Amino acid sequence: MPNTTFQLASTNLGGWFHDLSPFLVKFTPTFGIRYYGLSYALGFTFAFLFLRLLSKRNATLIPYDRIGDALMYLIVGTLIGGRLFYVIGYEPSLLIDFSSSAPWWGVFAINRGGMASHGGIIGVTLACWRISRGFKSQSGKIEGRCSPIHILDTAALIAPLGIFFGRMANFINGELLGAVVANPGEKAPSWAVRYPQEITSLTDTQLVQTPEQMDQITQLSMMHMLPNEQDWFLGYNRMLELIQEGDQGLKAQLEPLIAARYPTQLLQAGLDGLLVMLVVWIIAMKPRKPGIIAGAFGITYALGRIPMDFIRLPDAGVSQFGPLTRGQTYSAITLIAGIALIIYALKSTTPKLGGWLRSDDE
Repeated sequence: MPNTTFQLASTNLGGWFHDLSPFLVKFTPTFGIRYYGLSYALGFTFAFLFLRLLSKRNATLIPYDRIGDALMYLIVGTLIGGRLFYVIGYEPSLLIDFSSSAPWWGVFAINRGGMASHGGIIGVTLACWRISRGFKSQSGKIEGRCSPIHILDTAALIAPLGIFFGRMANFINGELLGAVVANPGEKAPSWAVRYPQEITSLTDTQLVQTPEQMDQITQLSMMHMLPNEQDWFLGYNRMLELIQEGDQGLKAQLEPLIAARYPTQLLQAGLDGLLVMLVVWIIAMKPRKPGIIAGAFGITYALGRIPMDFIRLPDAGVSQFGPLTRGQTYSAITLIAGIALIIYALKSTTPKLGGWLRSDDE
């Protein structure tokens, strides 16, 4: 058993120390059911159920027996769009990163940066266009052909809950960290979170530990290194695993060395997920012109995301567009697109569609 007798002063520093494991179930030290994967599974499951509900209540023109086909297009659009947008928009060096070991191409290395929500929106938009083209029946007849903007409205109703699950998984993983509200060893507000993952996920310029504090972290980590290991990061990760398994003594030793930060993942789960969901579902209670719901989604999402980037750290290696982060820039484009959709809808002569609140007999 590693020696954990290294002592540090213990004080009530406030805030909550993040000690959650990224695994729901672990089969081996590196393999198991992760909350991040589970978040996608939950998001797509609820999307399927919502699509069935909307189809039953005549709130979408997607045929009921084609819900599964439509969902597959949406899944592919989300995954490909989200991943490619992250690579191209945030870390393009992955495009030319090839190796002789799995996953062989940096684009597939999701452990080096994951998915971009704005890319997922683009991928879903393209999937909506394909779904709007309809589906070929056994007789060869095309059924379910409709306006792509109407399908985009439908997607705007099922996407927010998936975003919510994704942000909650980000929180459990201790990623997409917020700005510092209290330095290591300083008193923090009760709502702040101390993420020990900051040591291995942030750059030296983003970390706020003093040289003395980093030296203490290194010493703690070296106590948990195996005899043949040279990198103290390995010992640090092993130390985190012990804390996640319930080692309270080790947790108390590390806590004064970790900064307290904004829990931006939880804030985004509420703003990007639950708030957007509430807005679009209220608007969709009655029939609306195509574009109103999707426009409301874009506006609400952007207005929640733009201010969030003032207290959320940009991804490692990501530059800004002048005074704006890339996330704020992409959100501004989303905001403009949402406004444009609503203007288009208000000027359109297209009849109103949808309305999930009406009864099945209507």
